[in-house]
Order: sequence, then structure tokens, then C-alpha cells
Amino acid sequence: MSGVILGEKSEQSQTFDEEGIRIPTTFIKTTPCYLVDIKEPSKHGYFSVMLGFGQTKNIKKPNQGKLSKAGIKTPLRFLREFRLDEKTDFKLPAGQELKPALFFKKGDLVDVSGTSKGKGFQGVVKRHHFKGGPRTHGQSDRERAPGSIGGTTTPGRVYKGKRMAGRMGGNRVTVKKLRVIELRDDGLVVKGLVPGARGGLLEISNIKY
Repeated sequence: MSGVILGEKSEQSQTFDEEGIRIPTTFIKTTPCYLVDIKEPSKHGYFSVMLGFGQTKNIKKPNQGKLSKAGIKTPLRFLREFRLDEKTDFKLPAGQELKPALFFKKGDLVDVSGTSKGKGFQGVVKRHHFKGGPRTHGQSDRERAPGSIGGTTTPGRVYKGKRMAGRMGGNRVTVKKLRVIELRDDGLVVKGLVPGARGGLLEISNIKY
């Protein structure tokens, strides 16, 4: 059955495949994750599922009401709604705890989405991999400079989207087609690396739109 589940980046490691080749792996912890709510096209005009993940102490009253309606006693930290196609075979009751084995099996390809690490304000060499200016002929202060940004008289302005220094990281990143290496009761191990820092929220999906 195709579906989506929430988890957190837990541990990066390495292992060996069947051919003895060393591969990088990431363990994604998916406990506790619950199906909080389901919206049907007949009532809401579209089909979506709301998932909750992570245990916390303090929770807002509107979110507590959603959990109480689903019969979930665990105070969940994150609530995320996913709009799905009506043809998606996501047939589970609200309030059920979700395990990776419900949607995935060993060898499946999954897409993992998360927020990349924020790196603050960075220059063009680090942010866009510019090579910088020459190091000779007295240009001691131009080694990591961006260079000219002008567009001459026409158009007489700098185009939007010009690659310049600025805030780097902290973006939503999706890594596609990561192979499931191992399924555990509290999470899954995928081949490769996933975005974000340890403990960051991740979305794992094998739904094809």
C-alpha cells in the first residue's frame, strides 16, 4: 500500500550490501506517528490525511481537540496535512498508529523531504561555487569577490534571481528514490543521506502522482 509517514533524522552510518560494497545509510525514527484525521471529497471537496508525529509536553488546545477526536492520548508535536489523489489506496482509520511496514518493504524506493541546515549569510564562492577573481597583478582583495553584476545601459538594472551573496540553507529539500535497506518497528533505514540536522522532521513517501 502506498502512503506517507512522518519521522526524524536519527543516525547516519554505513553498512555493506549483498555484493560487499560499502554504502552510506540513514536511520529515520518514525515513532510515535499517528493518523490524526482524514478529509473525504464528499465532505471537504478533496482527499487528504493529517499525520501527527513526535511527543511533547505542551500542546495548543485546537491541536488537542483534533487528537482527542481521533482518540489519540499521546501529545504530538508536529501535525502535517498531505493532500492525496483520490485513487491513492490509503485506507486506514483515524487514530491508528502508523508503522513503516504498513507502506514500505525492503527494496522499495522512497522520497524523503525535510528542511536543510541553515548556514547563515554566505558569499558567492560558498553559496554558488564561484571560482573568484585572479590572485595576481595586485588584486589581493578580489579573490572571493562576485565580480560585475551590471547589465549595461540595456536593461539598465540587475535581473531578479541574480546569483549573489545571501542567506544559505534552511530550504525545503526532497531527495528522491532512496532505497529502503531495513525496516524496524520504530523506523526504517534508507540508503544514502537525507536533508537536515539530527532530530529534524522528515516526510517519507512512496506515493506516485
